Amino acid sequence: MKDLKYYYDKAIKNHFALGAFNFCGLETLQGIVNACKNLNSPAIIAVSESALNYMGNYTIALANIAKQETDGLFLHLDHGKSFDICKKAIELGFDSVMIDGSDLSIEENIELTKQVCDYAHSRGILVEGELGQIKGIEDDISKQKDIYTNPDAALYFVDKAKVDSLAISIGTSHGAYKFSGEQTLRFDILDNIEKRLGTFPLVLHGASTINKNCIDIINNNGGNIVNANGVPENLLQIAAREHNIVKINTDSDLRIGITAMVRKILAESKDLIDPRKYLGSGREKVQNIVEEKIKNILYSANQL
Repeated sequence: MKDLKYYYDKAIKNHFALGAFNFCGLETLQGIVNACKNLNSPAIIAVSESALNYMGNYTIALANIAKQETDGLFLHLDHGKSFDICKKAIELGFDSVMIDGSDLSIEENIELTKQVCDYAHSRGILVEGELGQIKGIEDDISKQKDIYTNPDAALYFVDKAKVDSLAISIGTSHGAYKFSGEQTLRFDILDNIEKRLGTFPLVLHGASTINKNCIDIINNNGGNIVNANGVPENLLQIAAREHNIVKINTDSDLRIGITAMVRKILAESKDLIDPRKYLGSGREKVQNIVEEKIKNILYSANQL
């Protein structure tokens, strides 16, 4: 059976990235799984700490069912903030965990990350660390500004912490409000990180593109989302195809997509009380979004 490391190695060799798609309920997960099944594509199904708390033990049950539907799905803890939450995820049966010590000093970050790595690696579980800070607001994450990843510090961190992949900050942002001015990424920083780390797996968080059509649907049906800007698709293509980015995270796009369809259906059918009708529409939108990202940004079948 192919594990996550196999796909990371393939991604670096064949110049593609795995999609890491966050879910916090049945319909979002079904949309992700249906897309992967249709395209015969691997993916990471990710949950944040708050999503894990929201779904509880249903999380692992849903993930196990999803894995029976299509090959190449891996359950990942996104932005774990403590050793205890990472340990809990590992004991529940997660395939990989992220320990986010980016708020700490580099030495404290290394100490916490290595503690998680020692525990996870003894059980065959991969660990993602983070160095630098990605601005934005999403779930329990709230950062006011970017702190770009220092390439020299990245080499030191990877060597000491023994992580399997590293989330870096080069200008992406959590949430729907990523850019107020020019939409760009610091590929110069990425180049320098890669010069120091070689073919080491790197990760981009906060990589939603923020679909304008979905925003319009929300706002035309009672919502109020203004000045929302995402990461341009062409920049993500460069990251996935020309660099050692093996994992690109998407959360806000899926939230916006399902919200757009729920608002639209409820506005059009004011007597509707069957959740399956509006949530099912949201599920289809999530599937469409994931399929488009796989085809346009992440990889094609001949790369696997």
